[in-house]
Amino acid sequence: MFQTPEFWVLVSFVLFIAVVAKKGWAVITDMLDRRSAAIRAEIEEARQLKEEAQALLADYRRRQRDAAQETETIIARAREQAERHRTQAQEALDRTLTRRREQALDKIAQAEADAIREVRSLAVDIAMSATRQVIAERLSDERANVLVDGSIREIPQKLH
Repeated sequence: MFQTPEFWVLVSFVLFIAVVAKKGWAVITDMLDRRSAAIRAEIEEARQLKEEAQALLADYRRRQRDAAQETETIIARAREQAERHRTQAQEALDRTLTRRREQALDKIAQAEADAIREVRSLAVDIAMSATRQVIAERLSDERANVLVDGSIREIPQKLH
């Protein structure tokens, strides 16, 4: 058996396989270990990226929520301000209308007073004219002179 070439071919084949397997096993395990480490690193990087993405997503959601709240606050403030402006404008309009109404009433009262004065003045003028005419027709010259002299004598008493 040790003398047959098949035995020695078998022994050399087994030794060759053992040496190649030993060297190859080390290379294959080293390659697999490196590949495994690379995969672990990629998984760890992916986990970190996922955590960062989740943190960014949470931050953007918070910002969006804050922006929505700020928008609601701004809108509420704008509505309040618009209501205040509307109220102020209504009050200003009411004051203006009241003032104009009072001015119109004052103008009407003034026009009324002017009309009454004019009517009175006209009535006095008419009465004076009628009185002159009546006095001229009924008063004699002698009687007129007596009345004028009496009026002149009364002037100093009425002035003091």
